[in-house]
Amino acid sequence: MAVQLDLTGRRVLITGAGQGVGRGLALAFASAGAAVVVNDLRAERAEAVADEIRAEGGTATAAAFDVTDFDAVTAAVTAAGHVDILVNNAGNAGAEGFASRAPFAETAPEDWEPFLRVNLYGVLHCTRAVLPSMIDHTWGRVLTIVSDAGRTGDANGATYAAAKAGAAGLTRSLALETGRYGITANNIALGTMRTPLTEPLWAEQADSPQAKAILAGYAVRRPGLPEDVTHLAVLLASDHGSWITGQTIPVNGGYSFAL
Repeated sequence: MAVQLDLTGRRVLITGAGQGVGRGLALAFASAGAAVVVNDLRAERAEAVADEIRAEGGTATAAAFDVTDFDAVTAAVTAAGHVDILVNNAGNAGAEGFASRAPFAETAPEDWEPFLRVNLYGVLHCTRAVLPSMIDHTWGRVLTIVSDAGRTGDANGATYAAAKAGAAGLTRSLALETGRYGITANNIALGTMRTPLTEPLWAEQADSPQAKAILAGYAVRRPGLPEDVTHLAVLLASDHGSWITGQTIPVNGGYSFAL
């Protein structure tokens, strides 16, 4: 018997969904029947993805807001109505990608703030905004896209790793607090992904020493793609994922392993 991942009648809010993995998640949830609230910091990107979903017959609205602004988050959630599924995908790995990395001893507090505000406080804000309604409806799903950096550490990316580990810890606590209300909370920990930020490396320098060094630790010698993530996310959000909670599931091409 075929497994049907049907999210018809559910509303999902996906942060950072205007490009990359977030866009892939938005399209996948729409394909499963969910009504998608497409968030991005830039309104034109959110609207473009929402238009793409609607063009395929799906239901979507664009919601441009900054996840680091709690008032803006709560206003957007109120405008959207009850959110059944939250996907915390918005993240900040550094505006310059791999070029922004530095040893922790060479950083200052002002360098830490962008990582903490988006990767940790953004998750706190969005989760806090949707959770009371999920409790009232005795059903909900909270999925947070974290990073292998938060599981294994990341030399020259310590603050990013700390923020992602903090978000993962929040998820485990939510699983304990909200399981009695029919809510599950899980993390998906990503390895190196091919995203718009890293596209120049993979498109133009795939054979460079830097690219080869990045992939040397991966059992599957390629960067991750959005479609490597989306099916798992939809499964966890569906009724088939109702007994999976508090977990951090690596999707990382075999870079590291979890028991």
